[in-house]
Amino acid sequence: MKVLALILAGGQGTRLGIITDNLAKPAAPFGGKYRIIDFAISNCVNSNINTIGVVTQFMPHQLVEHLGIGKPWDLDIKDGGLYVLPPYLSKSDKSWYKGTADAVYQNIDFIDKYEPDFVLVLSGDHVYKMDYNDIIDYHIEKNSKCTIACMEVPITEANRFGIMVTDPFNQVIEFQEKPSNPKGTLASLGIYVFSWDFLKQMLIEDSQNKNSENDFGKNIIPEILSKHENMYAYNYEGYWRDVGTLTSFVDSNLEIIGPLPALDLHDRNWRIYTQSAELPPAYISSNSRVIKSFISEGAEIYGDVENSVIFQGVVVDAGTTVKDSVIMNNVTIGKNCSVNNTIICEKAELKDNVIVGKGEFEESKINKKIYNSEISLIGFNTVIPENTVIGKNCVIDNGLKEEDFENNIIESGDGIIKNI
Repeated sequence: MKVLALILAGGQGTRLGIITDNLAKPAAPFGGKYRIIDFAISNCVNSNINTIGVVTQFMPHQLVEHLGIGKPWDLDIKDGGLYVLPPYLSKSDKSWYKGTADAVYQNIDFIDKYEPDFVLVLSGDHVYKMDYNDIIDYHIEKNSKCTIACMEVPITEANRFGIMVTDPFNQVIEFQEKPSNPKGTLASLGIYVFSWDFLKQMLIEDSQNKNSENDFGKNIIPEILSKHENMYAYNYEGYWRDVGTLTSFVDSNLEIIGPLPALDLHDRNWRIYTQSAELPPAYISSNSRVIKSFISEGAEIYGDVENSVIFQGVVVDAGTTVKDSVIMNNVTIGKNCSVNNTIICEKAELKDNVIVGKGEFEESKINKKIYNSEISLIGFNTVIPENTVIGKNCVIDNGLKEEDFENNIIESGDGIIKNI
């Protein structure tokens, strides 16, 4: 039995705001030293699936640099391995992937080269642990043409997902793509198993349909249903998170904290592999106070940290307090600062006496759909001047310098965005 995995990693992830302005969502930092895509790749490796294509599109540069030749996952091998599959101009003049199904269709030749029995189609922007052998075995047992991993979600969140309606034997009898009036709460996780011959034919037919959006959720799944082919829902009860909003991003990061974390990154039986710097152990000063936090290698803590995830190479200086926050790689926070309920992106710098997360929540003046919680967000490579006070639900753009701040008070709901 041959299985090939195709990870769709071309999404922009606009709901993460400035985090994904110049970065593909699967390349977003997560959990102290990882990238989101590490989870799908590591799941493949742990499931003994060693032929993996990563389909890229939006801002792929950091993602490609991170993946390299797959060495951290032991995928730098001759028979199989890790392959990055960007869009390209072919004889048919195809270029940008028009949809998720088109992304697979344009790589039919790559898949055919390995002659797989089954193709595992995965999203590269979810955080989870899954043994794919279980869903593949289920697929075979049911004699299914397509099997979709699903889990129950709250009815209030059902409109964010593709919703499966099944019979008592888990056969899918109806599908709703992000419905305003969902008929159920069984949500697709964006994890599909297909019998390759069947999927190949479906993709070819879909490519010839001028009215198709060439998308799995909008076109392929409904078409399978219309043909009355065997399609089953595989009920997954393990850990899975869609980190597509700032709130879910913070919550998921904080789930790695604690003696029995919901997401255990120290599980030796199911390791999550990554490409990261080799750094010395974290240094925690005798004068500091660290409570229920995840402190990564190379970090230096001289102040107080509570209920936060501190990535590699972060410096928290003396007199500073960090609480309920996610601080990405190589951030420097100066003396006597207060950081509360904040995401600080890589290589940002807070000068001395900066306060972030002060005051009460106010609706965003920047974008109410994206910035709609008490979380404040400070962008990549941004420098916050001394004595600056930043409220709740604020956004400070990527790459700002001290001279970009006209005053030292940013009220709740406000921010600084370049070119606006």
